Amino acid sequence: MTNAAYDLVVLGSGPAGEKGAAQAAYFGKRVALVEREPALGGAAANTGTLPSKTLRETALTLSGFRARGLYGVDLSLRRQATVKDFLHRERHVVDTERARVGANLDRHRVDTFTGPAAFVNPHTVSVGGTTLLKADVVLIATGSSPRRPAEFPADHPRVYDSDSILRLGDMPKRLIVVGAGVIGCEYACTFAALGVEVALVDGRDVLLPFLDRELSTALKEAIVRLGVKLVVNEKVKACRADAAGVALELGSGLKLEADAVLVAAGRTSNTGELALAAAGLATGERGLIEVDGHYRTKVPHIYAAGDVIGFPALASTSMEQARLAMVHAFDLKYKTDLAPVLPYGIYTIPEVAMAGETEESLKAKGVDYVAGRARYDQNARGIIIGDAHGFLKLLFRRDDLRLLGVHVIGEIASEISHIGLTALMTGAGADLFIRTCYNYPTLGDLYKYAAYDAMGRRTSAKC
Repeated sequence: MTNAAYDLVVLGSGPAGEKGAAQAAYFGKRVALVEREPALGGAAANTGTLPSKTLRETALTLSGFRARGLYGVDLSLRRQATVKDFLHRERHVVDTERARVGANLDRHRVDTFTGPAAFVNPHTVSVGGTTLLKADVVLIATGSSPRRPAEFPADHPRVYDSDSILRLGDMPKRLIVVGAGVIGCEYACTFAALGVEVALVDGRDVLLPFLDRELSTALKEAIVRLGVKLVVNEKVKACRADAAGVALELGSGLKLEADAVLVAAGRTSNTGELALAAAGLATGERGLIEVDGHYRTKVPHIYAAGDVIGFPALASTSMEQARLAMVHAFDLKYKTDLAPVLPYGIYTIPEVAMAGETEESLKAKGVDYVAGRARYDQNARGIIIGDAHGFLKLLFRRDDLRLLGVHVIGEIASEISHIGLTALMTGAGADLFIRTCYNYPTLGDLYKYAAYDAMGRRTSAKC
């Protein structure tokens, strides 16, 4: 049995694990990182964030989607596209990201260990039963895995989740996606863009209810235009899968058939094999670990960040949580809090992004507000790229036009939203957008005209 002592032992090499390890090592701490899988990067690099977004970009290219508006020109390759075509770029991106994570850990002189980790006691972690790592501080960042409800056969070649879909054997002609959360909506759009006949099943009638309702409705309309069949207010009662395909029976008695089904029914934290009880810890629903405002568990020297602590479970927020946890753990006198406004990017087709308040949240809080909108089809860059349905929506406090919320649907919405995010972080208002000179033609110019629209609506309301 090999023994080693460290200032910090990190469990998991996803966004939270990598950045937490690098943060502590940057300030001179001796750090070890344990990854149970042979490849570094966690779900974000290998099965989640980057692979799914890469597949979306591939679908946009193969489908000729971005050639919209070039009348008489068909750049679509989807009729001859194979699974090999579809997955080729994704595998290159995954390999590149794995290498980047490894290089970053090497650069910070973080020792890496491969194998399953389990607590022996609150300060000791066993790796594969052959190595004991003693730590002053432990960071749990083991991420999450897709949840497979009992209604769906386990390990059937025609029943996929967001991990196994990356091992797709052949391109289905018909696909059922169960679960209209972020992952389900993203994959439904990706496959629909390639010409696959997609049915999206969900137990709710509102798409992504955390979104501003106007954007949720616009996304629903866009998904339908893309060819996705929405089946709402339905739950799967039974799933039959055989060599010929899959058949779902829904709660209402409706039956759906397809070549394959993709189950996107949420995720479960990867904490079940950590022997947390030996460290004095327990988990809640779906394996979540409870933390305080510093991402510290009930055991003071053990921290947790990322998917293992639950919402928002985004790569971007996970990185910042882990950095802040290590600053607190080692009293590094560095950044002390998480950004008060967090961005959300949803890589559907089209993209949707938001930051700050929604109309619904402002109404619930009793805040008097005014909304301003600017459409892509009235913006020179939007016209050039042929986005006929995208728009930017800004929410301002009515009395002083301070910006409260940013909502975008359309091409590169996740990038466009960052302009508004920065304004939210600085407490700016409509005057910032009115005074700023934006390059022309750019989608960034939407901010000026959305601000003008809000000012006009505010004035009209006073008349």
